[in-house]
Amino acid sequence: MKNLFQLLIGFLTISLVVSCSKDSVEAFNQDNLEVVIAKSESDFVIESDVTLGNDAAARRGAFSGTSSPDPNTANLPACAVITVLAGGPSGGTFVFPFKVEIDFGTGCTNANGITRKGKLTIEFSNYLMAPGSVMTIVRGDNYYINLRKVEGTIAYTNTSTSAATPSWTRVVTNGKVTRPNGQVFTHAGSRSVVMAAGAGTPTMGDNVYHVIAGTHSVTRPNGITMNATIQEMLVKRYSCAHIEQGKINLVGGLVNGVLDYGDGTCDNQATYTHVNGTVYNINL
Repeated sequence: MKNLFQLLIGFLTISLVVSCSKDSVEAFNQDNLEVVIAKSESDFVIESDVTLGNDAAARRGAFSGTSSPDPNTANLPACAVITVLAGGPSGGTFVFPFKVEIDFGTGCTNANGITRKGKLTIEFSNYLMAPGSVMTIVRGDNYYINLRKVEGTIAYTNTSTSAATPSWTRVVTNGKVTRPNGQVFTHAGSRSVVMAAGAGTPTMGDNVYHVIAGTHSVTRPNGITMNATIQEMLVKRYSCAHIEQGKINLVGGLVNGVLDYGDGTCDNQATYTHVNGTVYNINL
């Protein structure tokens, strides 16, 4: 009888442990994985808009004082309407601050397959490649990227000490992404970026950017915040719509693991590996 009782207690204990473990996994799947996806989405919209700003500078002559405007800018589609609000070419010189509004109407798709609608403004304090210059991107009230409503401001400051390896800090404030299902995630943070290739050519197509350091936070609708830190350098080529390589350490709530952007292949895939070893595929 005693052995039967002990067996029963042991069975209940095992069942309870399995049940708790199963509940924990289910809770992560249903809730916390969403914040990992939101993190990858915030990376995507930030990188997309910074590239757009680079394109606007190149298209309108505000990229570098020594190069002519580059019409071959894949991220800025012909269907976008650009209105100069201040500055720009004038009497053989370029006047700063230079500010433009870009209107994507009700839907405008670029060569990389990114569809935008609504408006944003971009202001340049000086040529984008000039040390100390600041590019400020402000999203309008009804600005969308691939069905996600995107809000907030990006300040992109040139910190270069060498023309061969231009560098910037990128600060995001009041960031917000509203997903198609209505979920709202806020985000903010800063990163250090280096142009690893392409600085010596007048066109954009060969540019490669390395995100070498930085922290970023994403807050879920329930108020829980997840913090993200660069673990391995992120790689973003101009010619690819997505980050292609690098790892980010994620911690917050039930999230504790690594977001991995891959091995350098240009695709929309990433993985999240939880601390318990479980791997989740992320479709960007």
